[in-house]
Amino acid sequence: MTRISTIVPAYNEEKAITAVVNDILQTAELQKLSITVVVVNDCSVDSTAEIISKLKCVALNLPINLGIGGAVQTGFKYAFEHGFDYAIQIDGDGQHPASEISKLVNAIKENNLDIVIGSRFMSKEGFQSSAIRRFGINYFKWLNRFFVGVKVNDSTSGFRIINKKVLELVAENYPDEYPEPESIILYSLNKLKIGEVSVNMKERQGGVSSIGAVSSVYYMFKVTLAIIYTFIRIKFKK
Repeated sequence: MTRISTIVPAYNEEKAITAVVNDILQTAELQKLSITVVVVNDCSVDSTAEIISKLKCVALNLPINLGIGGAVQTGFKYAFEHGFDYAIQIDGDGQHPASEISKLVNAIKENNLDIVIGSRFMSKEGFQSSAIRRFGINYFKWLNRFFVGVKVNDSTSGFRIINKKVLELVAENYPDEYPEPESIILYSLNKLKIGEVSVNMKERQGGVSSIGAVSSVYYMFKVTLAIIYTFIRIKFKK
């Protein structure tokens, strides 16, 4: 049976994490999927660590805060070292309904892909995010297409599945600060096959976003530099 790990990065997600883990486990039972839930607690200062210790999941507690990239890579390393066939990244704030997992799994298997990203914008159903964030997401869609010729409608989506080949890559090399849009460059330049599937998402069910309205322009600037640096580093490495 195909073994799947769900990587759930969590920073101060005490309000949502129980529902997220239980939702994944219930979905795995309903959809007859072999899923191990891996929660990576990114040195939360609330009760996240205590909560996940009582849940039916692998609880990885980081001693220092690594940020989203480091937390996700920790989960990827675990999945790679324990021989999972696929790893699915799911946010710990409840935005990604576990019921949509089967769409990712079916898409990566049926289309012989290496990565499948769950997109909010292909069918424009469910929560569509704020106007300023949609502007930024469209900007990154253009930027990724400019550098590597790959069109991804929702490159900032943290709801995605990767196979063993990608796990081997990201266990050693994964963007740290803004991994979702930057990883499109990493995957494309390593000639990995990327696909998208339409999913419905919800508003976050707990916690606080690290990107507010005021910081959105700064975020776009920093991600642009990160994408350019990643492109140059990989494209022109000796």
